[in-house]
Amino acid sequence: MKLNKLIKDIESDYLKLDLPSFKTGNTVSIDVLIQEGNKKRIQSYSGKIISQHLAGLNSTITVRRLSKGIGIERIFPIHSPDIKSINLIEK
Repeated sequence: MKLNKLIKDIESDYLKLDLPSFKTGNTVSIDVLIQEGNKKRIQSYSGKIISQHLAGLNSTITVRRLSKGIGIERIFPIHSPDIKSINLIEK
């Protein structure tokens, strides 16, 4: 068995299949699990997708939002177990 096929087979067990169909320019809301010491909480982050990196299990999206007039960009690994949900707000 080729190494690439073996890696894809292993990664397929960890891929999230319930993700909405989104593309650059869409507005999304992402719920992220934040752990601070012993406490865990869910933080929502809303913004516009400005880039995508599609690479199987290592796929990421970059989301930009304005906070007090300053643009903030954050990169999210979309298949991470810390990402609880991705909701499409606007196409």
